[in-house]
Amino acid sequence: MTKLLKLAAVVGLISTLLSGCAVNRATGSVDPSANLSSIKTMYVKKLADDDNTYALIADKLRTKGVAVTTGTDVAPGSVDAVVTYVDKWMWDITMYMLELTVTIRDPKTDFPLATGNSFHTSLTRLSPKEMVNEVVDNIYKGAK
Repeated sequence: MTKLLKLAAVVGLISTLLSGCAVNRATGSVDPSANLSSIKTMYVKKLADDDNTYALIADKLRTKGVAVTTGTDVAPGSVDAVVTYVDKWMWDITMYMLELTVTIRDPKTDFPLATGNSFHTSLTRLSPKEMVNEVVDNIYKGAK
């Protein structure tokens, strides 16, 4: 009987510890006043230390029918929206993207028109391209 209780306790402990590692979240929201289908040009503002995430975001937005430019400077006045992002990375045997947040903003007021987020821990990790796809697709799911 005590062996059975010990085994149950060990199994319970292991499943509790492992379930904490397998967390994922994917969200997207669009402000009710925003009309993403009317946005035809966007500028993705590249982070200074970013190697590729900005390009993945730009490429994904192009699949949504948007003309996209990128850069580190202030957005040109001719764009309909500015895209900013925050990517968080983690080490677990290899580096992986833990979280990505993308925000589509009004270029004149900096007001967030739409925001998407993807969070995947080590056991549910996705490639950076998959994270970008998940975030942008979730943003456009909530669009009018």
